[in-house]
Amino acid sequence: MRIALLSYRSKPHCGGQGVYVRYLSRGLAELGHEVEVFSGQPYPEDLDPRVKLTKVPSLDLYREPDPFRTPHPSEIRDLIDAREVLTMWTAGFPEPLTFSKRMARILRGRADDFDVVHDNQCLGYGLLDIAKTGMPVVATVHHPITRDRTVDLAAAKWWRKPATARWYGFLRMQRKVAQKLPHLLTVSSTSATDIGTDFGVRPGQLDVVPLGVDTELFAPGNAPRKKGRIVAIASADVPLKGVNNLLQAVSKLRIEHDVELQLVTKLDPEGPTRKLIDELAIGDVVHTSSGLSDEELAALIASAEIACIPSLYEGFSLPAVEFMASGTALVASRAGAIPEVVGTDGEAAILVPPGDVETLMKVIGELLDNPDRVAALGVAGRKRALERFSWSSVAAQTVAVYEAAISAVKEANPSC
Repeated sequence: MRIALLSYRSKPHCGGQGVYVRYLSRGLAELGHEVEVFSGQPYPEDLDPRVKLTKVPSLDLYREPDPFRTPHPSEIRDLIDAREVLTMWTAGFPEPLTFSKRMARILRGRADDFDVVHDNQCLGYGLLDIAKTGMPVVATVHHPITRDRTVDLAAAKWWRKPATARWYGFLRMQRKVAQKLPHLLTVSSTSATDIGTDFGVRPGQLDVVPLGVDTELFAPGNAPRKKGRIVAIASADVPLKGVNNLLQAVSKLRIEHDVELQLVTKLDPEGPTRKLIDELAIGDVVHTSSGLSDEELAALIASAEIACIPSLYEGFSLPAVEFMASGTALVASRAGAIPEVVGTDGEAAILVPPGDVETLMKVIGELLDNPDRVAALGVAGRKRALERFSWSSVAAQTVAVYEAAISAVKEANPSC
């Protein structure tokens, strides 16, 4: 099968989109399929040699170190570029729409090169243009971004609420596109329910295929774990990830425990998380890092005694699977799809109410005092990851959805 895998941005850790593209494309290639990844910036790293990468340049308006930059007029190549910069100037987020329009233009001349087109979270109007050409289109929706919008609006100061709402303006487009695409993938039954509710899609449109993990890379290490080390991963410095609750818990834990928090995320030096670290005076025990390679991240997770996911919502939580695969005892919020991923019986992870700082602090403190319980959680987590989450299984299940999409197009167009 010839597969066009689309991703409007494919950043590596932290960022589930880049991980999904890298490992799914490799799994598909291992099954003997031809895969070509089309990506906007930032481009995916370390794709399998059997996978072709076609770069789809945007204006890259959010790149470091100059996010929200104004491009030079000479950079504007066409009307899509013009729309991209105008949307940014009016506080919107243009990439899902403009990437999809660029892909519709590219694939218009390559319709015979692919059996199926698979979009990763973009849900732009350009996908409908692609589908009109007769190409089977499948789209992955990791979770409805409506949940991010709700939390961000609640956390925003009154004077920032209009701009925050404008930023999420692309959701109207995503909702319309999701309703019109007959084949959608999501990563958990929780996400499927939320997508159905928030996007108004029919249950028959959605197939659930969980994410996978590289259990050889993410595995228990040979070196002893560092006593008191807690690790957490946040793909973005936003309220939805609940990092502020973990920081408050750590500030209380340090009174009676020798703790160290390794926070893997990219913090805004002037943002609320950095300010909270300073206000709580815990900068000496909170260490942040970003841009880690997979090997560095796996080593860090394997060195920790406890992992924590304090999120207020997760459509899946790939870090949860990575923590379990690494045999690191996990404390996580009972939010979104996390219970579905880690189990509700308390064997592979301890679940706490989202946003409950006191309970989070109490549970982590009890674990720090109970090494046997820490070890048992790690063993059970590793077992669950091995049994339930593998990229080879994800790829095979995804191919089954491709086949259904291709068959549906053929039935609708017998002459094709």
